[in-house]
Order: sequence, then structure tokens, then C-alpha cells
Amino acid sequence: MVNTTPFLSPHPAFVANPKSHCGTCNLRDLCLPIGLVDAELDRLDHIVKHRRRIARDGVLYRMNDPFVNLYAIRVGHFKTYQVNANGAHHISGFQMTGELLGMEAISSYRHQCNAVALEDSEVCEVPFSELENLLKDVPIMLHHFHRMMSHEIAQDRNAMLQLGNLRAEQRFAAFLLNLSTRYKNRGYSATHFQLRMSREEIANYLGLTNETISRLLSQFKKTGWVKANNREIALIDLPALRLLAEGK
Repeated sequence: MVNTTPFLSPHPAFVANPKSHCGTCNLRDLCLPIGLVDAELDRLDHIVKHRRRIARDGVLYRMNDPFVNLYAIRVGHFKTYQVNANGAHHISGFQMTGELLGMEAISSYRHQCNAVALEDSEVCEVPFSELENLLKDVPIMLHHFHRMMSHEIAQDRNAMLQLGNLRAEQRFAAFLLNLSTRYKNRGYSATHFQLRMSREEIANYLGLTNETISRLLSQFKKTGWVKANNREIALIDLPALRLLAEGK
């Protein structure tokens, strides 16, 4: 069995003080820019009044729902997906603690996808109209918000390039490396973590079949690049995975 001791519990907020504020939140460095003064944090606390718990497989919002809030993921993981005219589902992304959900709706004021919890999760509701007023008055937050939007656009672009140009094994390696980097940025292990999504969901996101994902996982294990037990993953050879993802 893969040792996942370095990976922290995904549910700290469920036992945390429900009255804790943005300024004392352990995700502050992920959500907020450095340099906010107390008065600015107080204004943000006034906006972010509500937290919302979403049970596993629960829906946060649906495609075409009116856009009211952005959602900062405090605990847990989500998937976003769209449904085409034929009723087929296409997963467009996986989101985790410290990331924002709902930015795709800013231009049209309607959500462009469905957001569903992959595990018991918790979000902070951020009313967008109130946030806009705050951003006008706090340039450092406006700059930070623009950076977050730019990062999301870049992620979407990179995902499209991967799906269109990379071989199956490159896509899977890039997917694992992306998770590794995101967990590392959150203070978790970059090499030992648990997949919150199923193999079927990974296959859907990468545009592959379930059988291909199973074959690739077996191949990566055989070459000694990864170890796996159910959803627990250990990335044994990060340099080799990077070379594979880069087509080298």
C-alpha cells in the first residue's frame, strides 16, 4: 500500500471554528494577495458571510443557472462538466482547495457548466456584485483577481492543447504532474496523494477510454514511474514523467 502520510487530511475545515475569518483562514495565502490591511480584510469578511457544505456528488450549481456568487473552495474537490445536445457529459476540469469556481459565468451572468463535489466539500460564497465594489476600491485585490482569471484561462488553454496534440501517455503523465504541482503549492506532498476522481472521470477529462487509463497506469507501474493502490498514488520518478509529458 502506498504511504500517504505526508498528505494532510482533506477535511480540516469541518472541525474548525465556523466563525473564523478570511484574515485567519489557513487558505489565506492561496485566496488573497499579500499586503491587505486590516480594514480591507474586514470589508472582505463582510462580503464573505456564508459557507456552504456540499455532500459528495452534490451539485453546487448547474449549467444556465443565474450567476450570483463566486465560490472559493475551502475544503474538498469538485469537477466541472458540460452536457452537449446529445446528452453526453464532458468534464472540463477538476478543482481543489483554494481555487475559485464560477468565473466562467462572469461574461454572460449564467453558469456555463455544472459543478459537482467529488467528496464532502465546503465553499465560501462570494457575492460577485459586492466583490466588484470592493475591487474598485482595493487595487491590490483587483490585480490579484485579474491574475487568478488569467491563470484559469491559461489552464484551460493548456488543457485544450494537451487534448489536441499529445499522445495518450503524455496526457496522463501531464495530468499527474499537474496534480503534483497543485498539491505542492498547498503544502501537501507532491509525490504521494489520493485521486479524488475515478478512472472513468480521468478518462473523460483526457479524452481517452477507461481501458486506456488502466493500461497506462499498469505501464507506469511496470516501468517504476508510479506506485498505485486503488486511488492512492505515489509518483516515484518525477523527472521521467516530465520527460514523457514533454515528448522526450
